[in-house]
Amino acid sequence: MTEARRPAGPNDTTHARHSPGTPCWASLMVHGMAVTQEFYGALFGWEFRPGPRPLGPYVRAVLNGHEVAGIGRLPPDRHLPVAWTPYFASDDVDATAETIRSCGGTVAVGPLDAAGAGRLAIASDPMGAVFGIWQAAGHLGRGLTGVPGTPAWNELLTYDTEGVAKFYRTVFASGQEPVLSGGPDRVTVYIEGRPVAGIHGFGSALPPDRGPHWMTYFQVTDVDAAAVQVAALGGHVVRPWFDTALGRVVTVADPEGATFSVVSRAD
Repeated sequence: MTEARRPAGPNDTTHARHSPGTPCWASLMVHGMAVTQEFYGALFGWEFRPGPRPLGPYVRAVLNGHEVAGIGRLPPDRHLPVAWTPYFASDDVDATAETIRSCGGTVAVGPLDAAGAGRLAIASDPMGAVFGIWQAAGHLGRGLTGVPGTPAWNELLTYDTEGVAKFYRTVFASGQEPVLSGGPDRVTVYIEGRPVAGIHGFGSALPPDRGPHWMTYFQVTDVDAAAVQVAALGGHVVRPWFDTALGRVVTVADPEGATFSVVSRAD
């Protein structure tokens, strides 16, 4: 969307090192990188530059000169789900990975070094939702928020919040606070007094074909226009617009089926 290319403004936020436990990056692993780059480049105004290759071909999406997300290619011989994965900052990935294991989670990849950019691991919580951990070195994570085309929020969609919220609180030493206005079984996760992510329990209403998973939200100027553009670019609408405390939201999928949400911020 052309509005994603606008210059930085007074509400934009550039980032240095991210506090431990805060979402610091979002990465998408796909089969066809060229088609995926074309889709997100047209939708969000992203350009791309090469990134480290510890897991194969990888590029970083750049907006207004700042890196905001990553796209990599799945191994051709492995049938893995195509999905956006949030990464949470850590000062010590190895220690965080051990805490994840001791709290009933699983570490599927790593910890491993990413060519001087940092150190990472990919894990899942006790209910199976996948997330990443990032210990920054040369690459601090996303460098910009608050403009169209940047990640705006992360929310865990799961069966219930009670047990899994305790897991994330222990792993990342975070606080949590119920959000009564958001409906039952919903909490907001706080780091250093700032809301950084949400957890929403759906019970048996959670789609069985997805299971528990993290949803990444990207900011746009107009969600309805973004939904139309997603369809024109080969994606589709998963859930029509609905209003949240964040603003107006539409959940969509890209041409390979990776779901994400677009949100126009409520002022």
